[in-house]
Amino acid sequence: MNFNAKFRSLALLAAVVLAVPAFAKPTVTSISISQSAKIGKAELKAGDYKLMIDGNKATVEKGRSVVAESEGRWEDRSVKANTDSLLLDADGSVKEVRFAGKTKVFVFNE
Repeated sequence: MNFNAKFRSLALLAAVVLAVPAFAKPTVTSISISQSAKIGKAELKAGDYKLMIDGNKATVEKGRSVVAESEGRWEDRSVKANTDSLLLDADGSVKEVRFAGKTKVFVFNE
């Protein structure tokens, strides 16, 4: 194999590797909130919602309406979560979302 063929193969491999994260499926889960909570600037009342996290953007829907959007980041923890859960701070702001059986959590930006 000559140098040009190797270079083209390497360039193609690099393009595929960089494109794979763009096709990652968003994380979607149902959440139940038992008390008022805040995500971003939105105040959520107790109830059932759908949470979708696509990359670093979280969207909360009630029915077909988007009720909250916020940015965040994925972090790893040393222990798997037992259940899907939300971690709230003292003023009711959602700090992170934990997923059952996973060590990855989604931490909201402040």
